[in-house]
Amino acid sequence: MAFDHLITDILFGFTGLISIINPIGMAFVFLERTQSLTNAERAQLAKKVATNIFFALIVIFFAGAPVLNFFGISMEALRIGGGFAVAVAGWHMLNQPDVPASETPPPGGDLRSLMASAFFPFAVPLTVGPGTIAAAIALHANRPSAWSDYLVTAAISLSVAALVAGVIWQIYSRATLLARYLGPEGTKVAMRVSALLLLCVGVQIMLTGISAFLQSIALHGA
Repeated sequence: MAFDHLITDILFGFTGLISIINPIGMAFVFLERTQSLTNAERAQLAKKVATNIFFALIVIFFAGAPVLNFFGISMEALRIGGGFAVAVAGWHMLNQPDVPASETPPPGGDLRSLMASAFFPFAVPLTVGPGTIAAAIALHANRPSAWSDYLVTAAISLSVAALVAGVIWQIYSRATLLARYLGPEGTKVAMRVSALLLLCVGVQIMLTGISAFLQSIALHGA
């Protein structure tokens, strides 16, 4: 595989996944759920979340399709179940009441409990949701049998996972800077919009799974 093709494949995989994840929009979801942390603690948590995302993507790239097949889980079931989890998280965030500035909890003291949530739900499914999982499996479903080509595709997978995790780490770590540019009211609006989009993304993923399921029933019944 030529070097330019290698770079093209890495960029293709990276842009495809990062556009689905939308880390800038998800940064406000991350910020909303870590309001009790200091900036240093939030950056520490963001690094942990990004590390979990890196390893989650590696597992998805190399074992996603076999694991789904082993447990008899279809892509439709993954989309419906995962979309429901994302939609529920968005619904709870959308209906959470605004906390007045005077009642905002002081920073610090909640890092340990949030660190326990660094994988679930921060990494999966809020950041790497069923849409990302499905796309990652599809991007790497047909792996070559030759060892030389397999090693190249493995290097592409590692590079894509590292790039995605690195971008998420940097954006999540700087979530407060995004909020500072928007101001208090703009941040509240951005958080509500992000929650609404998260709800809509979850519903859309569910609808995609339901539609594919119904199409498969129609094809088998024909």
